Amino acid sequence: MKASQREGNIQNRGLMDTKYDRWLLVLGIVFIAAALRAPFTSVGPLIQMIQDDLGLSNTLAGAITTLPLLAFAILSPFAPKLARRFGLANVLLIAMVMLAMGILIRSGAGTGLLFTGTAILGLSIAVCNVLLPGLIKGKFPHKIGLMTGVYTVSMNLCAAVASGISVPLASNAGFGWRGTLAIWFMIAALATLFWIPQMRKLDQGTGAKGSVSSGNMWRSSLAWKVTIFMGLQSLLYYVFIAWFSVLLGERGMSSSHAGWLLSLMQMAQLPFTFFVPLWAGRLKNQRILVIITAILYFLGIGGIWLGSSALMAVWAICFGIAGGFAFGLVMMFFSLRTRSTQEAAELSGMAQSVGYVLAAMGPALFGWLHDVTNSWTMPLVLLLGASVLLLVVGLGAGSDRYVGDRR
Repeated sequence: MKASQREGNIQNRGLMDTKYDRWLLVLGIVFIAAALRAPFTSVGPLIQMIQDDLGLSNTLAGAITTLPLLAFAILSPFAPKLARRFGLANVLLIAMVMLAMGILIRSGAGTGLLFTGTAILGLSIAVCNVLLPGLIKGKFPHKIGLMTGVYTVSMNLCAAVASGISVPLASNAGFGWRGTLAIWFMIAALATLFWIPQMRKLDQGTGAKGSVSSGNMWRSSLAWKVTIFMGLQSLLYYVFIAWFSVLLGERGMSSSHAGWLLSLMQMAQLPFTFFVPLWAGRLKNQRILVIITAILYFLGIGGIWLGSSALMAVWAICFGIAGGFAFGLVMMFFSLRTRSTQEAAELSGMAQSVGYVLAAMGPALFGWLHDVTNSWTMPLVLLLGASVLLLVVGLGAGSDRYVGDRR
């Protein structure tokens, strides 16, 4: 009797450990996600302050956003290989430590440290961006939509808060732009602490038989459609993060008001970055969601270009909802268009490599067009064209197929 009781107690403790481990993993994912966008979104409202302090041109100021995107493009294809060799949990932990270091270095004195730290945090975020969708597919195979929603909401909520509080912290609280950017070290450090318990518990996914190899992935037309969709939604997002506040400032709006509108745009994303993955996972194909995304982009960009300034909050909300749809969709495409954890990581690596090359062109090109034309018309026309192309490739990416299918 006593022996059977001991066995029952051991089994109960094992069940509790399993539930505890699962919730700890969820918290680790949530905190990592929270650290992945705030280092970017906190920069946009402070661009003018950084330019005035360091004497940067519009093109160089745009490079503050462009440099991390280039880092994404360079490292993303190698992230799955690093995870296979050194272990998924190990690689993610190292990436979070490097992210924290990059944030501190970026906040140091001088232009050199600004760009050095920005490059380091870009490389670190690239690893997390690529590996987390595959981790979710492997560890939560029956709750991919739910966990993708949780992951994206955490990422975008922290991003929206960062945009909204940057100017008040820098100006009103006296932190300055360096102190304000350094604050996000705390989120990266907290994410690192929550990830440490995963080191002995998280096994690396190995993929499945019949998985598409890395080489074949690059020859897949469906993978390329997902990749271009990824790049276009990133281009649209990062252009607005970098230049929306500047555009509004040239129309006479205060930097604080512009920062809160940028925050509003990102807050508008939040419900949809959660619900869109749930909807996408329940649909046979996701084309109707792609169409809704494109319509919202047209309304948002068209309103910012030609609409009333009094309705700028409405246009920002339309753009934000479109971004929520697009981001939620592309995160799901990595899982829905693949059959295994390794395939999801390979597709994520490909999409984020090529996609961020495309996205990296956006902020600098947008700033250059504005410098050359002394107007926002051509830059905004460029964004409308990107929205049309996003619709075209999105209809293909949203089809009911897997990467590697011959049909």
